[in-house]
Amino acid sequence: MADILSQNQIDDLLKRMQGGGSEPVVEDQASRVKEYDFTSPKKFTKDQLKSLNNLYETFSRLIASYFTGILRDLVEINIVQIEEQRYNEFNNALPDSTLVGMLDFRPEEQHYDETVVMVEFSQSFGYMVIERLMGAMGDIFIPGRDYTDIELAILHSVFDRVSVYLKDAWEDYILVQTDLRSIETNGRMIQAFSPQDIVVIITLEITCGGFSSTANICMPSENLDAVIASFGLKYARASKHQAPEKEKVRRDLVFDYIKQSDLVVEAVLDRCEMTYGEVLALQVNDIIALNKQIDSDISVTVDGMPWYKARLGESKTKKAIKLTDTIAK
Repeated sequence: MADILSQNQIDDLLKRMQGGGSEPVVEDQASRVKEYDFTSPKKFTKDQLKSLNNLYETFSRLIASYFTGILRDLVEINIVQIEEQRYNEFNNALPDSTLVGMLDFRPEEQHYDETVVMVEFSQSFGYMVIERLMGAMGDIFIPGRDYTDIELAILHSVFDRVSVYLKDAWEDYILVQTDLRSIETNGRMIQAFSPQDIVVIITLEITCGGFSSTANICMPSENLDAVIASFGLKYARASKHQAPEKEKVRRDLVFDYIKQSDLVVEAVLDRCEMTYGEVLALQVNDIIALNKQIDSDISVTVDGMPWYKARLGESKTKKAIKLTDTIAK
């Protein structure tokens, strides 16, 4: 069956015939076609990836401040992209010599499984960190060998701090525990996940003076999709989960304000009823009998509410009360 030309194509063909041309112009349909891999469907929406982007922007600022301090130079870290891919694609892209920290990632909520987060830095960045921590400030030297035990010990302390900052970034959304499991230096030997597993790759750009490098964070989607989905449910009203330390500081601050407020505290001996005539007949030195023993408990109220039981007494020639118990509410 012959192709049916659109009206625009017919008009363009007539113009070409009038101008002596012979080749019709066919619209470029390729620009409208968007490739989609049905064997690897996307698991995250744009809103979910945006939430993840906000989270790792916080993480980027935290580790940028940390590296600025230990490298004694201004370090800027920015997110380049966040994408989904199969783990074998990410693993095949890793160079033979690299620097990967394997971090345990344990959400405190029981229905989220423990997993592993891979934080990968380039070998050149790893050697720059080592040289700066050892006092050098010159050009970066990359020896043609693997890291020594002493160098790995230095990098171990660096990844320990990175794991702490990862925990701090996530705790604005969900309580997690992160610990450094191991450091890997051979990209081909890392088999953290199944080759066909879908992972999320967060690519960071690191700049320090004239030095530029990239870093990657790899997280499995199996557990991550449930965690990210909870962001919209729990924090749709921008109510973020406070870390225990932050919650304690907030509560202590509230109590400090309460401690400074004015409250009326009264000790009530007893209550009695008298007629108006009896009140008018009262004279000095008259005695009013109460329905309590002299040694029985009296009530102490706070702003009219009974709070304590107490006993009458004296302290330094002044009338006083001694609190003996609280009144159950």
